[in-house]
Amino acid sequence: MVQTRRDVLRAGGGASVLALLAAVGLVMPGAALAADWNKWAFEGKTLSDAFKGLGAGAPANSADIIMRAPDIAENGAVVPIGIESKIPGTESIALLIEKNPNPLAAAFDIPAGTETMVSMRVKMGETSSVYALVKANGKYYVAKKEIKVTLGGCGA
Repeated sequence: MVQTRRDVLRAGGGASVLALLAAVGLVMPGAALAADWNKWAFEGKTLSDAFKGLGAGAPANSADIIMRAPDIAENGAVVPIGIESKIPGTESIALLIEKNPNPLAAAFDIPAGTETMVSMRVKMGETSSVYALVKANGKYYVAKKEIKVTLGGCGA
């Protein structure tokens, strides 16, 4: 009898294979679950709420944070932003957009020994100040850039 991959999956073979891989230790059951996330910071409605949620309080300005972003974004639905930290001992990088409904757009933990650069595309509802927040050696640093949006990306 010839079986196709669909036949095996339909009969529950897919679940059996995953269970076998988990039993052998090749797949960890919790690996697919999201890591702990900072609900307070991501659901904060103001910039100060997001800073407090991240534990930043009043971060110091730093010229060692390089933010690559357009001065004018023609479409607020896809604004490319890159952040690079030249600060030794960088532990995390976060991006905050002041006038978005939820200011914290992204937060990244940076493992020791890795390149301290992230890039992403974000939505911006309107012209706003954008903040790159870096945690290094237990201290917080920030860089700010104004991005003008000609067509908002966060709704009608």
